Amino acid sequence: MTTTSLQMSRQLLLGELVRRGAHKTPNVLAFVYENEKVTYKQLEERTLHLAGWLQNKGIEIGEKVGMISKNNLAFVEIMFAAALAGGVSVPINFRLAPEEFAYIINNSDTKILFIEEEYVEMIESIRHKLSNVEQIVVIGNVESSDMIPYKNIYQTSVNYRSIDGLVNDEDDCMICYTSGTTGYPKGAVLSHKNLQMSALNSVVDSRISRGNRQLTVTPLFHIAGVGNLLISCTVNGTTYIHREFSPVKVLETIHNEKITGLFLVPAMWNFVMQVPNINEFDTTSVLRCSTGAAICPLEIKKKIMHHFPNAGIFDAFGQTEMSPTTTCLLPEDSLRKTDSVGQPVTNVEVRVVDENMNDVSVGEIGEIIYRGPTVMKGYYKNPEATAEAFSGGWFHSGDLVRMDEEGFIYVVDRKKDMIISGGENIYPAEVEAALYKHDAVLEVAVIGVPDAEWGESVKAYVVLKEGKTMTAEEVIQHCREHLASYKKPKFVEFLDELPRNPSGKILKRILRDEVKAKQS
Repeated sequence: MTTTSLQMSRQLLLGELVRRGAHKTPNVLAFVYENEKVTYKQLEERTLHLAGWLQNKGIEIGEKVGMISKNNLAFVEIMFAAALAGGVSVPINFRLAPEEFAYIINNSDTKILFIEEEYVEMIESIRHKLSNVEQIVVIGNVESSDMIPYKNIYQTSVNYRSIDGLVNDEDDCMICYTSGTTGYPKGAVLSHKNLQMSALNSVVDSRISRGNRQLTVTPLFHIAGVGNLLISCTVNGTTYIHREFSPVKVLETIHNEKITGLFLVPAMWNFVMQVPNINEFDTTSVLRCSTGAAICPLEIKKKIMHHFPNAGIFDAFGQTEMSPTTTCLLPEDSLRKTDSVGQPVTNVEVRVVDENMNDVSVGEIGEIIYRGPTVMKGYYKNPEATAEAFSGGWFHSGDLVRMDEEGFIYVVDRKKDMIISGGENIYPAEVEAALYKHDAVLEVAVIGVPDAEWGESVKAYVVLKEGKTMTAEEVIQHCREHLASYKKPKFVEFLDELPRNPSGKILKRILRDEVKAKQS
């Protein structure tokens, strides 16, 4: 078994995270998935073997390893093995359409592709388009003679070649694709240092200690899922992985495994709070309830505090291009600054600026921009988008915020989501926050729809709590009582559920597309 050199140990390399864990806490459980358990030492052995296999199959420094998989232990092993081989992992959203898969696989120059067995038929349907893919490995059972069963890799003899001196922590480590505003997704290139520094920032700001026992439910292909894995490894903790989100299973795992921390998006927390027998589960082990991806309504925070009496709420904000966390609202400020996403995390610089890169005054709305060691390297093979994103020497987030006199950040909305009606700027998040104050509302999404007279009008999509009723006029009247008249919805539509991506974010794009389809 190769060992890490002194020079190598100075680098913040993703693969070294596993090796440090194996050195410091070899017998501590690193990951638990269903009936599978792996210690840090076993994880090192498996990832080095897989890294050697990747090298033997032709993965050179900087070459791409794609992954289409739901949450499982193999995902973790592939991610770390790609880094140990000097390659670059490409986690791909497993809910995409075939043409979207083909675009990302080709755009990323993926050379070896790992997929779960349920995606075999789909990949075979587009195989002829994947000119760069040389090997396909299947996690699970496979009948295709030219696809390799994942389990067989560990039954073969391999020769791992150390990447000592060939890779440093500024090099590419991962490409995470994020939705593009003009149709095609963009690949954010993240370095080893980007990812490790973000994990370290979270350890500091979220006060995560050694012996952390965390539950991971969010999709691992998403940067939030990746980030949580790395945070736990940084403190040599144990991560329990759920394949998919189940509110009852979340509570069962907390109860049985004495989980100390978990991250759920607000919608997930909302569903956990709705479990009828939630009081039957022991949640006293939980010290850290983390949330992000959307503003967590005050009523949900209060319920979390009630049902998790020993936990603090950590409300994080960020984006893929920042690896991902940029600000965090700490427990002591959770009620005092309830609508805020907190202050900048360690090692992230923040400004709030106007269209000309001038800092706006306290309380004024502007775009939040960033600098620091967690800023992505750029968009893969997209120099125009990269140049635009880094205009003026800072990363432009596209998020509209305001900052108060204490330096707390309040997210107003995405630039592209802002509604302009009769010359007035209306921020959907503000209308949504007002609607969440109504006891009958479970979930809500607000968008702008074309209006011949005003340019755009406000439309609210509302999901009601079970057993509750509400009319469109009651929705409008409720907003009239909490907002300026011009901000109230003109149209209201009730849905059984809102469209979401695998990370729990509401897909307003789908709602807009439905409006366009009805008008065409």
